[in-house]
Amino acid sequence: MDTQFHVLAVDDSIIDRKLIERLLKTSSYQVTVVDSGSKALEFLEVREVGVNLIITDYSMPEMTGYDLLRKIKGSSYLKDIPVIIMSSENVPSRINRCLEEGAEEFFLKPVQQSDVNRIKPHLMREKPNSLKRKAMVECISPDKTRKYSNNNLCSIFLQNICE
Repeated sequence: MDTQFHVLAVDDSIIDRKLIERLLKTSSYQVTVVDSGSKALEFLEVREVGVNLIITDYSMPEMTGYDLLRKIKGSSYLKDIPVIIMSSENVPSRINRCLEEGAEEFFLKPVQQSDVNRIKPHLMREKPNSLKRKAMVECISPDKTRKYSNNNLCSIFLQNICE
C-alpha cells in the first residue's frame, strides 16, 4: 500500500479493541484505538491528526456508536470521514438506522479479515466536498487558471459559487 491510511477504532471492550487493532495493522493501516465515543471526539478535535476512517462499536456506555456517528455526520469538519459501525447484535432496525444516518458499513462481531478487506474502497473513494475543494484550488489558483479555463468542472464550480 503506497499511502498508509489512519483508522480510529473505538470500542469499550479491550478484547475487541485488540482484535480490530491487530486486523487493521495486518492490513497495513495506521491505527489509533480509544475506549469511548467521548475520547474519539477529543482525539478528532486535534486538527493536526488526520483520520481517514472511524470504526466504532455500537453498544458502549455513555455514548453509543450511533451517537458518535450522528455527532461526526453533524460536524462540518468531520462529516466526510467514513464511519463503520460494528456490533455483536444483529438487529436489522439498528443496522438500517446506522446506514440511513451515514454509516458506510455495519460489521457483525467478531470482526474478521474479510470485513477489514471491505474498508479500502471507502478510503479510496473521494467525497463530493473534497472534489469541490480540489476544483476550487485548481480553478482559482493563478498558476492553473489558464490550464483549466475550458474545463467543465471549473465552469460548473464557478457558476455554483457565484449563485
